[in-house]
Amino acid sequence: MLTSEDFRYTWEDVYMDKDLKRGGLPRELLVDGEGPGFEVLDAYTVRYTWKSPNPDFLPRIAAPQPLVMVMPATYMKQFHKRYQDEFRLSSLMKEYKAKKWVDLHIKMSRSYRPENPDLPTLDPWRNTTAPPSEQFVFERNPFFHRVDENGLQLPYIDRILLSVSANDIIAAKTGAGEADLQFRGLDFTDYAFMKDAEKRYPVKVSLWKRTTGSQAALLPNLNTADPVWQKLMRDVRFRRALSLAIDRSEINKVVFYGLAAESADTVLPDSPLFKPELKTAWATFDPAGANRLLDEIGLTARDDDGLRLLPDGRPLQIIVETAGESTLETDLLELITDHWREIGVSLFIKTSQRDVFRSRAISGTIMMSMWTGLDNGVPTPDMNPGQLAPTSDEQLQWPLWGSHYLSNGMEGKPPEMPEAQKLVDLLGQWRRASGTEERRRIWDEMLSIYSEHVFSIGIVNSALQPMMRASRLQNMPEKGLFGFDPTCYLGVYMPDTFWYGEEA
Repeated sequence: MLTSEDFRYTWEDVYMDKDLKRGGLPRELLVDGEGPGFEVLDAYTVRYTWKSPNPDFLPRIAAPQPLVMVMPATYMKQFHKRYQDEFRLSSLMKEYKAKKWVDLHIKMSRSYRPENPDLPTLDPWRNTTAPPSEQFVFERNPFFHRVDENGLQLPYIDRILLSVSANDIIAAKTGAGEADLQFRGLDFTDYAFMKDAEKRYPVKVSLWKRTTGSQAALLPNLNTADPVWQKLMRDVRFRRALSLAIDRSEINKVVFYGLAAESADTVLPDSPLFKPELKTAWATFDPAGANRLLDEIGLTARDDDGLRLLPDGRPLQIIVETAGESTLETDLLELITDHWREIGVSLFIKTSQRDVFRSRAISGTIMMSMWTGLDNGVPTPDMNPGQLAPTSDEQLQWPLWGSHYLSNGMEGKPPEMPEAQKLVDLLGQWRRASGTEERRRIWDEMLSIYSEHVFSIGIVNSALQPMMRASRLQNMPEKGLFGFDPTCYLGVYMPDTFWYGEEA
C-alpha cells in the first residue's frame, strides 16, 4: 500500500542522505538555491513548501522521465544502511554484485529502467525478467491505480513481450510481421517497406508527426578540447556558414520525399511560440554567403584539392560522430558532405555506440555530432525552456557547461560564451516569472538567441514517423504527435487502454 511513509523515506533517507545524494538535491527541487520544507500531514498526505514559487515541480513529476519523489519504503529499507544490519547488507552487496551499499540501493531502486523484477511499481505493467536477457516479459500490475469509465481496472492487455534486437534489423523484423507494436528503430526511409508489409501480414502502418525541433541536427561541440577547433566552433560566423551551405530542399526531396519541412532547429508551427523567422534563421541555402563568412573569418588558404586550411595549416576536415543507431543519419551526412565540399569544407562520418559517443563528447574528443534537435518542438510558454540553455551533460553542443548547471556547479565548467550564459540567466528569470505573458517574453528571447547563434544546425522538422501495429490492436490513434518530450512517445495516448480485438 502506498502511504506517506514511502514519501518520507524517499525524502529523509534518500534525498537527505549525503552518501546517496552527494551532489545535493536535483535542481528542479531548488528555488534560489534552497530546497523545500517537507511535512507528513497524515498517513496519506504530505506537503512540500518553498519560500518562492517553483514552476518546475509539478511538470517534472509528470514528465516522460519523472523526478522520483516516492520509493517503496518497506522494500527499499533492506538495502539501506540505516535500516539493515551490517552483516546482512554485506551479504546483499555480494549477492547483487555491488561494491558499496550506495551502489546496491541505486541499482535496486532504479525504476526508469525497470531492471529489478522485485521492485514494487505503480506502472501498469511490471517487468518479470532480470537482465541480461534477449526478451523481457512485462505482466499487468494487479495494483495499478487507474480504472476505465466502467470501473474496470486497467491495463486491458495482460502481458507484453519486449524483445531485444540489433538496431539495424528492427525494420526487417517488423516488416516480416514479428511485432504487434513497433516504432522505435524505424525511420521514414522504412515507410515504403512497412506499407508493403500490410499486403502480407495482419498489420497496419500509420504516420505520426515528429515533435523534435529537427529530425536530425548537427551539434558543434563548443567544449571540444582542441584549442584551434574550439575557437572556430565558438565563432558564430563559422556555425552560420555551415548552416547556410546545406541544401535542405535537396535533402527533403531525396530522403523525405518532400514531406518534411526545411527548417532550422526550432519550435514547430504547432507551438504557440512559433515565428516564421525562427524557421528560416540561417537555414536558407546560400553557399555564396557561406563562402563570404568563411573568408571573413580568415579561412582563405586552401590546399591543392580546394579544401580550406585551419590557421595552423591543417585541412578543414570536420569529423561528425553519431551513435550509429540510424541509417537515416548516414544518408543525411552523405548529402551534406557534398554540400560542404562546395565551400571547401571536408566532412567525415564516424559511428560508435551511444555510451561511448556521449563519453567522447563530454571529454571534448568529439568536434561535432549528429543527434536529434530540440526534444520539445511543441512547447507552450509555461513549459520549462531549459532545452535552449546549457542545462545537461547530454546536450552535445555544450556538455561541460550543461554538467556545471546540472551538478549545481560541482562538475564541468560555467559557460564561457556570453550568449550561452545569457540563456542560463534567462532560464532563471523564467523560473521566477509571475505569469504566462512574462514567460512568453522570456521564451521569445531565448528562441531568438538560440536561432541567431546557431547553437544547433537543424535540417528538417515536422518529419513523419512510421508506427506499425497489429490490425487487431485497438484504441491506438491513427494520427498523433511522436516524440519523447512532452508526449512520451505513446504515453499521452494511454497504452494501458489499448486492447486486442479479433484477428483481421
